[in-house]
Amino acid sequence: MTGETQVQGLAIETRGLAKKFGSQTAVNGIDLMVPRGSVFGFLGPNGSGKTTSIRMLLGLSLATSGTISVLGQSMPARLHEVLPHVGALVEGPAFYPFLSGAANLRRLDTADRFAPRGTRRARVQGALERVGLSHAADKKVHAYSLGMKQRLGIANALLLPRELLVLDEPTNGLDPQGTREVRSLVHSLAAEGTTVFVSSHLLAEVEQMCTHAAVMSAGSLVAQGTLAQLRQVGESRVHLRTPDAAGALRVLTHLGLDPVLATSDAADEVVIALLGDTNWQPEAIVTALVAGGVRIRGFAIEEPSLEERFVALTGEGFDVVQ
Repeated sequence: MTGETQVQGLAIETRGLAKKFGSQTAVNGIDLMVPRGSVFGFLGPNGSGKTTSIRMLLGLSLATSGTISVLGQSMPARLHEVLPHVGALVEGPAFYPFLSGAANLRRLDTADRFAPRGTRRARVQGALERVGLSHAADKKVHAYSLGMKQRLGIANALLLPRELLVLDEPTNGLDPQGTREVRSLVHSLAAEGTTVFVSSHLLAEVEQMCTHAAVMSAGSLVAQGTLAQLRQVGESRVHLRTPDAAGALRVLTHLGLDPVLATSDAADEVVIALLGDTNWQPEAIVTALVAGGVRIRGFAIEEPSLEERFVALTGEGFDVVQ
């Protein structure tokens, strides 16, 4: 694949992107590829280098080494051409608490030299409608819930049409209702063709929100791809309940599999887990067991979960619930 073809299909591309603070390496030579039109989860434990990477992508911090392409343009060299097409919510929204939501957006829009003055009020109203805050447009922001403030921050990012939306921990600290609101908004934006780049340490949110993901650990990029691709790399397990443990072990071993015995709660049953990748279809395994005289009381396939995969990659646990 040529470099030109790659760029056309990617909203974000980095090569060897690194950031050092003195002797400390915060981001260690990452090659990030974010397809256009995707909802891309940038996943990793807190302190893994996600926010530092985002700041470099947006030109808020200079890289120590490596290259960055955003929307097909070199960053930060083409910063002024790129940023009008990028909306961002980084490190949480900050607003004047005693101004209304609409007044805050008008002030922020005034500070944007790319924003046309003549359409300001209409665009502010449209952005508030887009995130479901029309009813609270004239309400002081100090009376907003955390979820409303997050949505107001996203409204600010949407005051102009955007090809790319970058959200750093958009559901952090939200209650379940606020989380659902932000998730629904992200889905609707993606349906309209906007590429959404979502940084998160919440595995459950990435699974429900994203089409693609990358995993950061201690400043390094340890995996990336579609969610289906990330799930495929790992161990599948077949759980079999049978009173004929010896016969089951014999048949499965004859098939070239590697069965492991584990006792279950019932004294006359065992659970046999098959570890490792296999091309055997479940139906073929069941047929072979029955042909070998093995009585089957239960049979289930357990695919590797994203949680298991990410813990294996990073050596750390992830928050899986809010």
